[in-house]
Amino acid sequence: MSALTVDHSMASGHEWDGLVRIWEETDAPEGCKVEIIEGIVTVAPPPSNAHNDIADLVHRSLYEVIPKDWGIYQTLGTAVPSRTGLYIPDLAVAPKQVLRAGPGNHIPAAAAELIVEITSKSNAANDRIKKAAGYAQAGVPLYLLIDGWAPGGPTITLYGEPHRDVYRVLDAGKFGDRIQLPEPFGLALDTCEFPDD
Repeated sequence: MSALTVDHSMASGHEWDGLVRIWEETDAPEGCKVEIIEGIVTVAPPPSNAHNDIADLVHRSLYEVIPKDWGIYQTLGTAVPSRTGLYIPDLAVAPKQVLRAGPGNHIPAAAAELIVEITSKSNAANDRIKKAAGYAQAGVPLYLLIDGWAPGGPTITLYGEPHRDVYRVLDAGKFGDRIQLPEPFGLALDTCEFPDD
């Protein structure tokens, strides 16, 4: 992973716009994920086959329960200017009208109903700590962290009830367990087919 350091004071106004412009203009190999995490533009390699398989399994399950006017997006930028962040979650569930409201390639993170991050070896700490705090601060109601690199073995944790930059754990388990997503999803997500990386 490479990084371009940018002044951390860039949190609003034209400074935030400049940081987003750097993000938009970052030339990365196809398939790589370019994000802004705490004012640093990062480039992560393409995800593994296991990572993509898990994303597909979750995607399919979610499409069974979401309203028709919501979408599930795999490359959607979610902006958290207050934390100098612009993340590309593995899955973002958001109303389609939010994306159609204007031009661009990102939405306010607060507009998402659910964010799903699947850790990779190179980004696990960001997903567990920095991005979790950013999503909570933005007010994303549900954050599902699928952590194949957890120290005690692969885990899945559903966070909710964001307050400032902290979530409460709503449900947690190991790969193979069912995780209950509350309404408006009302889904018992079966993780028994999740592959280990």
